[in-house]
Amino acid sequence: MQGSPVLPPTVIRRVLMVVPFLAAACTTQPDASPWFESIQRLPLKTTQVEGFRVVYLDAGQGPPVILVHGFSGSMWQFEYQQAPLATAMRVITPDLLGSGASDKPELTYTPAQQVELFREFMDALGIQRASLVGHSMGAGLAIGMALTYPERVDRLILIDGFPDHVHDRLASPTLKRMLDMQPPVWIVEFGNWLVGDSTTASMLEEAIYDHRLLTPVVLERSRRNRKRPGLLAPLMMLPKNLPLWEEGFAKRFAEIHHPTLIVWGAEDRLFPPSVGEALHSTIAGSTLSLIPEAGHIPQWERPDIVNPILLKFLQG
Repeated sequence: MQGSPVLPPTVIRRVLMVVPFLAAACTTQPDASPWFESIQRLPLKTTQVEGFRVVYLDAGQGPPVILVHGFSGSMWQFEYQQAPLATAMRVITPDLLGSGASDKPELTYTPAQQVELFREFMDALGIQRASLVGHSMGAGLAIGMALTYPERVDRLILIDGFPDHVHDRLASPTLKRMLDMQPPVWIVEFGNWLVGDSTTASMLEEAIYDHRLLTPVVLERSRRNRKRPGLLAPLMMLPKNLPLWEEGFAKRFAEIHHPTLIVWGAEDRLFPPSVGEALHSTIAGSTLSLIPEAGHIPQWERPDIVNPILLKFLQG
């Protein structure tokens, strides 16, 4: 097309290497099912945050605990925590705005904005104070809440959490390349056509230690989640917002004084256990639990080990 910028071949080759992670986000699909597709059939609930729909699960009675998924994820990352935790507390699991079945408005998705949206979500549900369980980038959001609104947070659980110096600590070459460049939409669309079906499988194989768990049902569910319309724009905001995380919340870990549990997969290939150990050494009084034979999503991969640890800490 006349007037369109021409990318050098070397840039195109590098961009195509990170396209698989973002590609599936471009394909549209029908509205979400009214049921969360898990081993259990759990009814979805909705609320409004600044006029946008947030979809969430709400189970059990007692002290509230909110489970916060990670980057490009969804509530499925906590599917094995719903029933066990709900025996002792109220368990709330949202799809954050920009993710999963929730709305995906054109927002900046800065760390500070994410914290404000999360506070408003708590307000919408009438929750003044809750324990927060954050996975990966969701742990970064939980940290942001603990630092910005410490009175709203009871206990803090960080699962393979978002560290400081993210780029340096990240062990995944694919994700590092994604942070280093922002491909134009046409490249992502081309990548979706070229490698769409294999995208999710390759990313999950990097995140999950035991590949036997990646059954056809799991892979298909994850592909459908990442093909939801509107998911691309929020995903592509991360490289822009990462400096704001580093300059803001990431420098303030030592200010966290809430009871804090750090859970880490011993075989995490995105952020290795040494990252969890560094986080543990920075947050005074925190406890670190390494989960054997688990990768970046230990609560999903080894719920038999993780759930008793979560329950003991939350009830302590």
